[in-house]
Amino acid sequence: MGLDTYRIAAEPYYQATGNEVALFEHAHRHRMPLLLKGPTGCGKTRFVEHMAWKLDRPLVTLACNEDMTASDLVGRYLLDADGTRWHDGPLTLAVRHGGICYLDEVVEARQDTTVVIHPLTDARRMLPLDKKGEVVQAHPDFQLIVSYNPGYQSRSKDMKTSTRQRFAALDFDYPPMAVEAGIVAHETGVALEVATRLVRIAHQSRALKGRGLDEGMSTRMLIYAGLLIGSGLDARESCDMALTHALTDDPDMARTLRDLVAAQFGEGAVA
Repeated sequence: MGLDTYRIAAEPYYQATGNEVALFEHAHRHRMPLLLKGPTGCGKTRFVEHMAWKLDRPLVTLACNEDMTASDLVGRYLLDADGTRWHDGPLTLAVRHGGICYLDEVVEARQDTTVVIHPLTDARRMLPLDKKGEVVQAHPDFQLIVSYNPGYQSRSKDMKTSTRQRFAALDFDYPPMAVEAGIVAHETGVALEVATRLVRIAHQSRALKGRGLDEGMSTRMLIYAGLLIGSGLDARESCDMALTHALTDDPDMARTLRDLVAAQFGEGAVA
């Protein structure tokens, strides 16, 4: 089984905010393990998809969670019509066939699970399959990318130093206001003025991080709100659904966020 089904056929829209494209290309040239750091919904995954398309590399993506085991990454024996047969996991597929493997929010996985990536992130570039008794040498085109949100994680879920030092790193943040508005307008089809109003709300919400909110509104959330507005739903109802209710259950904070929305989409606002 190859990785043809993991190739990205159409260019994913991505608006660069710095030299991250060039930096990624340099890291990929050396197949260097890469850590992407930044708040949730700021474009890390879209960036990886864009770079996989640009470099014409298959992309295997895993959303990490606390229930994920090492077998979910590397593979396991399964029963089929012919008996018991080994099935490569997604990480092993990328290692064997030379794809980019992207582990999204890697610190959500248990540390005893993610330790399996250590031999892939140094000069050995190998993946031991203990249950199968095999060691897979990484294909020359294999590259490992991981991401996490350092501002949201508790210390118990922070990345271990022994893992972190195996990666080069790129810092991400939400785009500048004009760029973010352009992204929201492109992804949703709403007018740039409407997108700009949504971004203003998000910027104000992000100032509340640590003062009642764990995170401010992400670009992804703004796109959801823009899609609802573009389909004809009232702007304030759209923001209630995609922004306020999605972000908090606290009545006082919800009232604060609705005030931010009303300041942009009150009476007479263009929607």
